[in-house]
Amino acid sequence: MQIHFSRATKILAGSFLAATLFASGYVAGQNRFGQPKTILHVVELKWNPTATDADKQRAIEGIKDMAGKVPGIKNIWIKGERMQPRDFNAAYAIEFRDRDAADAYAESKAHAAWELQYVPLREASVSIQVTNP
Repeated sequence: MQIHFSRATKILAGSFLAATLFASGYVAGQNRFGQPKTILHVVELKWNPTATDADKQRAIEGIKDMAGKVPGIKNIWIKGERMQPRDFNAAYAIEFRDRDAADAYAESKAHAAWELQYVPLREASVSIQVTNP
């Protein structure tokens, strides 16, 4: 048995399908965001003029090594994309599970050892920590 649809029915069905696809795309494209309770530690660096490119690279790569030794670090970012003020040259960010993890990082031996190598290379740095209520 074959079912025949009139031209008007086909046009109506096609229009309904197009409207449904458009609405689905619109809903999927809505900007959704979360507010995690993690702590984000962001540091912007201005290298000392005497620091070599190899020194700078070792300092930034050292963040990965340090992050592997400090419990509670969830993620790291080690490539600065845009600097403000513009005379700063590098940036990194570390995401901590919670306040206790951020505090443990500040007091950890791994962080202290990394800082011993890094501090002589920097001329200045700006550091902030951000979280959500």
